[in-house]
Amino acid sequence: RVIRVWSQCFLHQNGPAGEVAMNRKVQGEVMSGYILKCLFILFILNINERLLKPLSGFSGMSGEMRELAAIISRDIYLHSPNVRWEDIIGLEDAKRLVKEAVVYPIKYPQLFTGILSPWKGLLLYGPPGTGKTLLAKAVATECKTTFFNISASSIVSKWRGDSEKLVRVLFELARYHSVMGQRGTSMGEHEGSRRMKTELLVQMDGLARSEDLVFVLAASNLPWELDHAMLRRLEKRILVSLPSSPARQAMISHWLPPLNSTGGVELRTELDYETLAKDMEGYSGSDIRLVCKEAAMRPVRKIFDALESEDTDMPAIQLETVTTADFLEVIAHTKPSARNLMDRYTAWEREYESV
Repeated sequence: RVIRVWSQCFLHQNGPAGEVAMNRKVQGEVMSGYILKCLFILFILNINERLLKPLSGFSGMSGEMRELAAIISRDIYLHSPNVRWEDIIGLEDAKRLVKEAVVYPIKYPQLFTGILSPWKGLLLYGPPGTGKTLLAKAVATECKTTFFNISASSIVSKWRGDSEKLVRVLFELARYHSVMGQRGTSMGEHEGSRRMKTELLVQMDGLARSEDLVFVLAASNLPWELDHAMLRRLEKRILVSLPSSPARQAMISHWLPPLNSTGGVELRTELDYETLAKDMEGYSGSDIRLVCKEAAMRPVRKIFDALESEDTDMPAIQLETVTTADFLEVIAHTKPSARNLMDRYTAWEREYESV
């Protein structure tokens, strides 16, 4: 059925007319940084067979549609992302809301009927590196759904009409990346870009009337640039904020425990986790991981000269202990990536929140 829907897309004739100018212009609009970061489609085949099987052979499809399906199939996760809820440190409110919107309707369908019928769309928004993609992978793991990793280059084509065809296929098979900025706001926005965005909205409307268990999980770093028609179709909108102090402390202790012997070389730390967590206010989860990695590299750098000049036995290597002072020095030279954006996220939340 999924492939059949693909084959019913726009019947524009492919051709080279204007291909170079159109390709560059549409790619510039679609891949620009201010548009929708990613949009996940979780397609459930049935309650007993939720993982989408490989599209081997693409039987029954035309040659053209087989080519399009082959493009998409390259980005399908054939195995579970294997991300558990407990793997995500912090974000307790976001995890609870995502479970209510996606996981529980699948696990307990008898509770979600009538006015409680499952939502069709959810938007996770917030600074980069706060765990939006991890939440999506946890949903795919928990619900045993297929996870797609589609980039903008997968849906932008130089041939007239192909982008709309790919959008329509992706909507039932894929995760979108960078496709849904506000229509008409870019000066000189290309017709192909507008058609592609409009087709996405048409497919979203089709979900509302469909009985298929299809859920759209979108994530954006810049939600204020999203098309308002798309926002209406994303019924729940959840802020995935920067980690709290307890979450920051848990992240630091996770990445730099008192003793880490991964890889056969022992790395010891003597850290005041509470103090470090306070000093890292405004850092995202991704920022914290980078700081921990840099702090762990400090004792490693000190042994490079010895390794290069002598025939040193690796098991005999003794690394110096990483201290709180070492960590604070790294913090001083590693700035948070999104601290100054939080006021804007909070203001957008006040205006558009829907949880």
